Amino acid sequence: MKDFQDMEPCILVIFGATGDLTQRKLYPALVNLARQELLPKPFVTVAVGRREKTDEEVRAEAKTAAGLAKHPSAKDRHTASFINNLHYFRMDFDKPFGYQKLRTYLNGLDEIYGTKGNRVFFLAVAPHYFGVIAHELHHHGMSKGNHGTWQRVVVEKPFGNDLISARRLNQELTEAFGERCIYRIDHYLGKEMLQNIMVVRFANTLFEPLWNSRYIEEVQITISEDVGVETRGGYYETAGALRDMVQNHMLQLLTLIAMEPPVALDADSVRDEKVKVLRSLRPLRPEDVGRQTIKGQYSSGHLNGRPVVGYREEDRVHPDSEVETYVALELYIDNFRWSGVPFYLRTGKRLPIRSAEIVIRFREQPGVLYFGKQPNSLGPNLLVVKIQPEEGIYLQFNAREPGTRSSITPVRMDYCQSCILGFNSPEAYERLLTDCIRGDSTLFTRWDEVEYAWSFVDNISLAWEQIGQQTELYPAGSWGPESADRMLSNNGHSWLFPFQCLLTERPVLERV
Repeated sequence: MKDFQDMEPCILVIFGATGDLTQRKLYPALVNLARQELLPKPFVTVAVGRREKTDEEVRAEAKTAAGLAKHPSAKDRHTASFINNLHYFRMDFDKPFGYQKLRTYLNGLDEIYGTKGNRVFFLAVAPHYFGVIAHELHHHGMSKGNHGTWQRVVVEKPFGNDLISARRLNQELTEAFGERCIYRIDHYLGKEMLQNIMVVRFANTLFEPLWNSRYIEEVQITISEDVGVETRGGYYETAGALRDMVQNHMLQLLTLIAMEPPVALDADSVRDEKVKVLRSLRPLRPEDVGRQTIKGQYSSGHLNGRPVVGYREEDRVHPDSEVETYVALELYIDNFRWSGVPFYLRTGKRLPIRSAEIVIRFREQPGVLYFGKQPNSLGPNLLVVKIQPEEGIYLQFNAREPGTRSSITPVRMDYCQSCILGFNSPEAYERLLTDCIRGDSTLFTRWDEVEYAWSFVDNISLAWEQIGQQTELYPAGSWGPESADRMLSNNGHSWLFPFQCLLTERPVLERV
């Protein structure tokens, strides 16, 4: 792994450069990195697409995407250098003859800029092109270069749509590039607070000695979205929330919270511990699925004061669709540290707010002293990791309320990282792009992580089919099916509001 100052020159080749991901995420991230001088020198970007465009046109698109359209000359020489080193190459991804021309074109850029044959191939394309592009790059000698050069491939989710397709895709990529040169992106792992979880845990004696079933009552992980499926109705009909969110984002959050301390902070050591968590997940038997999983779908309702249609009325959605837009799970990790602690996961669309956070609820004190004199009056000790839209850490504990009465009240300590004046958390793609260029795969998912995650999720899908699990409707703008509340109440628990739902006058985290 190289430091930022030691990054080697390279060419970033973006397949699908005219698509939404490139315009919304990649171009802005690259411009921000250029401004901060966090790109190697020299660095060249080649946008590959099927449309007829010129270099000047894609440079104008990049300026617009990065908010530079009103300042065409760019504000600094580093940004100007990135824009000037952006080129366009037109080709059809499924036509072999185009790859030989691409190889010749890239070799010519090596001679002009001195990029030494190093390549990052970013596949910002539909998943069915992943294997095709990898095969053709390998067949035309671009996936494994001469000694002293490196070639890496970055693939977006979804990585397959089940275990069988994921294995097939992995074989195609591995044959072309080898496992160590495959970078599977889960953009959640690039978020600043996700990277902070290990620091909070392992750098503080305040938390790590308590991070086990003896002191922790429950863990809740919530990713809520206020949007519907929008233009992705066709995709969602084949995926659903279980495959779209649980298989990658949700299980990644779970592994970071539950993993053991790694022996080192290198990529393999960290990912080894994450895999151990996935291997320790208790499989859900068909008889467990009815109690420990909730499958929901939003119907019409009101959100932010306006009416919204139900999922079945969305574009490219079957009018009788049973596809889930909401999933809630009660999971257990069968190892020494977490024995008996429920991990509650929930994710859904058309919920009241956009939020992602992890809530760790510590066990309550024995019924003596203050608690014995004031039954059920003590608030729980909570640690909340706020991931989006606000980033930070929230800690709730009990203290004496000021005044003459001996009352106890929950109070909070709130660290808002994204609120710090003059500090802007880098976008996830900024960190992930630089890590790939540096050769640091810590924040990318390894194949065995993907394999165990798909195996676990496929087991749930199969059980749903076997028992005929019903998809429950919930009104858009609500917090999901009522059965999700009952799932927790069976254990004496209840869902906690996301932190963003708090009003300023409320001093403690409230329950739904």
